[in-house]
Amino acid sequence: MGNPLIIPIFLPHVGCRHRCIFCNQKSVATEVPSPSGVRESLAASLKGFPPDQTRQRQVAFYGGSFTAIPKMDQTAYLKEVQPFLSSGEIDSVRVSTRPDALDTERLSLLKDYGVKTVEVGAQSMDKDVLLLAHRGHSPEEVSSAVYRLRGKGFEVGIHLMIGLPGDSLERFLRTLDLVIGLKPDFVRIHPTLVLKGAPLEGLWRKGTYSPLTVDQSIQWLKRGILELEASSVPVARIGLQAAKELEASYLAGPYHPAFRQLVDSEIFFDMATRLLETHRGGPKLTFFCHPREVSNVRGQKNRNIRRLSERFGIESILVKERRDIPRGALIMQTPEGEAIGPGESLRFRGPNSRFSPT
Repeated sequence: MGNPLIIPIFLPHVGCRHRCIFCNQKSVATEVPSPSGVRESLAASLKGFPPDQTRQRQVAFYGGSFTAIPKMDQTAYLKEVQPFLSSGEIDSVRVSTRPDALDTERLSLLKDYGVKTVEVGAQSMDKDVLLLAHRGHSPEEVSSAVYRLRGKGFEVGIHLMIGLPGDSLERFLRTLDLVIGLKPDFVRIHPTLVLKGAPLEGLWRKGTYSPLTVDQSIQWLKRGILELEASSVPVARIGLQAAKELEASYLAGPYHPAFRQLVDSEIFFDMATRLLETHRGGPKLTFFCHPREVSNVRGQKNRNIRRLSERFGIESILVKERRDIPRGALIMQTPEGEAIGPGESLRFRGPNSRFSPT
């Protein structure tokens, strides 16, 4: 089975016990649907997706802390999904929530109503960063929640953020070490943005908070992806999904609609650089990669090609696809033949990696 087809139902701020410093969920969705409206919305969404035997379908309750809303309301929302589960139109449910709202009673309710995946909003595993972000929970509560979820058989995702007040590359890497130790099924990482109406806007306007730049974020995320891939922890997403509501609320910070491609392109640039530093090239050379990696190797608007040409004085660089090359690997053709790229030292192609051989 491929990655599930996720049909999102946004419940902005619902169940949130604290006003996190970065948060303005209304930049993603402006209205909270009623339980009765969920069934209509879901039926309409399913009409646009023909059956696909290679992908499961999941309804996802996003945008708030689902398990922190009253049990009666959780049940009302989940009941609206049950007819679609019974008919086989969807396969399971996923929810996003806070780590301190996942006690045994709540987990039993989720199990009873077909929830398979729980995404835990950790944001950081550094206590000072969590305090400054007004999260209202500790790193220990994140760990405890993940252990309980895994003990009950749930698929577990962890949300992280970079560039929060008080954050640093060293703190982010320590967070990753702790998260990897929890063995989640996947991780999402979002650079911190300054949004209209979020408490962080005030700090930014006063000059007491400066967001990361896009280039700084790429460097942090490059380190993060390589650490996670080396531990076979898939990265489900980097950066917030582009939406007109988000762009209308955006004030400052490292926003890009294709952040993952920027990071992957930078990793391939490093790989190509190492190849050219360790193997004799010529005025013309060719790189080979998996067909789905060609754009990542070239970089957006051929940025990698230009940088490599200027740095190494190369007249012509071609990028060609080869289906026998695993994703994440790079081969350079030299005058003497082929030099296999340093993929083993830069990218890990483990059994759970997005870059596994296909």
